[in-house]
Amino acid sequence: MGTGHFFWVIFYFASLCSASLANNAKINFREKEKKVLDQILGAGKYDARIRPSGLNGTDGPAYVSVNIFVRSISKIDDVTMEYSVQLTFREQWTDERLKFDDIQGRLKYLTLTEANRVWMPDLFFSNEKEGHFHNIIMPNVYIRIFPNGSVLYSIRISLTLACPMNLKLYPLDRQICSLRMASYGWTTNDLVFLWKEGDPVQVVKNLHLPRFTLEKFLTDYCNSKTNTGEYSCLKVDLLFKREFSYYLIQIYIPCCMLVIVSWVSFWLDQGAVPARVSLGVTTLLTMATQTSGINASLPPVSYTKAIDVWTGVCLTFVFGALLEFALVNYASRSDMHKENMKKKRRDLEQASIDAASDLLDTDSNATFAMLRQCEVHMQAPKRPNCCKTWLSKFPTRSKRIDVISRITFPLVFALFNLVYWSTYLFRDEEDE
Repeated sequence: MGTGHFFWVIFYFASLCSASLANNAKINFREKEKKVLDQILGAGKYDARIRPSGLNGTDGPAYVSVNIFVRSISKIDDVTMEYSVQLTFREQWTDERLKFDDIQGRLKYLTLTEANRVWMPDLFFSNEKEGHFHNIIMPNVYIRIFPNGSVLYSIRISLTLACPMNLKLYPLDRQICSLRMASYGWTTNDLVFLWKEGDPVQVVKNLHLPRFTLEKFLTDYCNSKTNTGEYSCLKVDLLFKREFSYYLIQIYIPCCMLVIVSWVSFWLDQGAVPARVSLGVTTLLTMATQTSGINASLPPVSYTKAIDVWTGVCLTFVFGALLEFALVNYASRSDMHKENMKKKRRDLEQASIDAASDLLDTDSNATFAMLRQCEVHMQAPKRPNCCKTWLSKFPTRSKRIDVISRITFPLVFALFNLVYWSTYLFRDEEDE
């Protein structure tokens, strides 16, 4: 009988324990989360219009730490001087009014999707042109409230931001595009923005830009003072380097080819007037079209760009080749006129010599020949001039102009390339 009684006692306690475990297993912590939210955000308990207190409950400013994650940079527009970026933006601050019991660590944080339920910093992007939130499939935004009253706000946004550019070195340039965030209404006496310690800015690893490379980024502060007070401001500077290979293939090499093609006219016969004129005019028009196409993709700035120097000099060389043919044509006609005049003069001299030979005797002719020979031998010998000796192989001035152009134009163009690339490629970083 005692043994049976002991068995029933054990069975009774086992039933109580199993019932207790069953009750614990049936606890719905989502319901607990709802009750906690109702307790801290209920009517008359929390006012979202009042900013949180300062550190340790003082009346100082509320500190908000900011960090961003750059998801993509879709374009950098040189004409409008703007760039588009998609990022995840996060803010974190402490509001002691939102403290709650975490039920022995069971509630790690509370999640909200309505930003108007709690106080929010009035941050705005000061260099923004356009922007929008993402609502597919649901609004990409959440607010997490932690037991100690810390609030984390995260949202995915797309922005089009102004990026003033200096294009003096285009397309060998680097551009700095900024992202500026500031408080609109709260002064630094009430609200201060801080970059999150550690890693305030993160960039996606496979970031791809069509014509630029993101070299680095720098975070800084940019507080501004106005008539209404001082406002907290954060900024991140993105340093972009323009990819030069695209412009080398699309601009520089074609321009070099056009300049070289214009030199072909120096090797054509002087009499091939239609061929030389059509070649010069075609290369000139093609070069002008190339230049206008380049300028159409750039804003009309008041200063001279590196690409302007290149296209301007190339256009000058092509135009010079066309002018060279005009000079050759003029020299050729002048040579023909001189040759005709010399022929007439020789004919007149020959006629006068024939007439005078009938009046002179043989001895006087012999004496005159000896005197002429003595005068020739008494003249001092002249030093040979290499250039004149080489040019003397070409009897006409027009031919000499073509030969000189064949050497001068390539040498001057090579010298220009040396100066151009040494100036723009090996410049100091400070000049940029």
